Amino acid sequence: MTQATIRPLGGPTRANWIRLRTMILLRWVAIIGQLIAITVAPIVYGLQLEFGLCVLAIGASVVANIAATVFFPENKRLTERENLALVMFDLLQLAFLLYLTGGLHNPFALLLLGPVTISATALSLRSTLVVCGTAIVIVSLLANFHLPLITQSGEVLRIPQVFVYGHWIALIIAVAFTSAYSRRVTTEVHTMSDALAATQMALAREQKLTDLGRVVAAAAHEFGTPLATIKLASTELMNDLKDHPEMAEDAALIRDQADRCRDILRDMGRAGKDDLHMRQAPLEAVIEEAAEPHLARGKTVHIRHTDVDDPQTQPEILRKPEIIHGLRNLIQNAVDFADTQVWADLSWTSGTIKVRISDDGPGFPPHLLGRMGDPFLRRSGRAASTKARPEYEGMGLGLFIAKTLLERTGAHLRFRNAAENSTHTGAVVEVIWPRQALETQRPDTLNPMGENQHITP
Repeated sequence: MTQATIRPLGGPTRANWIRLRTMILLRWVAIIGQLIAITVAPIVYGLQLEFGLCVLAIGASVVANIAATVFFPENKRLTERENLALVMFDLLQLAFLLYLTGGLHNPFALLLLGPVTISATALSLRSTLVVCGTAIVIVSLLANFHLPLITQSGEVLRIPQVFVYGHWIALIIAVAFTSAYSRRVTTEVHTMSDALAATQMALAREQKLTDLGRVVAAAAHEFGTPLATIKLASTELMNDLKDHPEMAEDAALIRDQADRCRDILRDMGRAGKDDLHMRQAPLEAVIEEAAEPHLARGKTVHIRHTDVDDPQTQPEILRKPEIIHGLRNLIQNAVDFADTQVWADLSWTSGTIKVRISDDGPGFPPHLLGRMGDPFLRRSGRAASTKARPEYEGMGLGLFIAKTLLERTGAHLRFRNAAENSTHTGAVVEVIWPRQALETQRPDTLNPMGENQHITP
């Protein structure tokens, strides 16, 4: 999995997440509320409403709901166009009811924000702009064109014109603010969800590779005995079939293929044996393993000990997939940006273990330093970034995955640029763990692991 293959989901994709049944249920709630309003208003407050036209408007929603329930399955997912059509229908139906019941003199004009919020949450930016523009036009028309609210005594209920103007301004601002606020928050939520899914995929991939290596190592061990038996039997057959050259040649072929299977299993199981018998390793060995895929990319990667009195006392740490993959992403990012050199400086004390990864490149953009580790940070300006680094696209997701994985192991990450008086310029990432979170001085890791067990089918 590469970081460039992960994208935040757009509006049309999110629209497909909404079931038609959900919209139908919400509309039934709205229909019940509207029926209660037009029934209670004349009885309790003595208002004269265009009851027939109001029932006609509500009846249109009822018919639309019944038709959707009959002609479509309950699990139908709405497309972008279908969702937009439903939201626009609800917006126009509500606008017609408000026209019949006093326009902006009706306090229920606030309900126009409902369809706007739904569109900002579920639809694309283009559809949201269409809904917001329609809502603003409706609010402007209702401020001037509507049927008045009349009591049984013939009195027209009006609020002062200055308040009508205030309601108009407030609703327009609310449409713009609510849609922008809802869309921003929803986009952040979906972006984080996508990035976390990518992180889980990366971790699962590393774990599967580790487990596969262990299985291959065990298989190589278990197949050793039957392959040795085949080789022994084929050798004896060769000796017994000296007077039958053709059959002896087949026996020799069996022996050679058994040797070949043994060599293949031995090569495949080498990495698995490493994982099986070396569940922990020195800190430097883990850093070298993380950096290995990027050592031949034209940049020099230096792994050094700094601020350490005795390099021979470096801690033994668990070879967790999260640590290896997270550090690998940080080193990849440094190699992508570096001019020629990348440094991985290791240091430790009695309480902490620190890895500092730096490069001699241009460093992090100063205005983005506070946002390092946010997913999909480089959504804009992608073309320019790709020209500068054609082999790797997207600084945001890779750093987010690294930050998330390493923090799961107890690490704390700091992003900064090198100081002007330092030996080199460029970006600096410091990863700091509490020593007890990584070190393997535990009884379960020091005890012998025992004999290999047979694999039961």
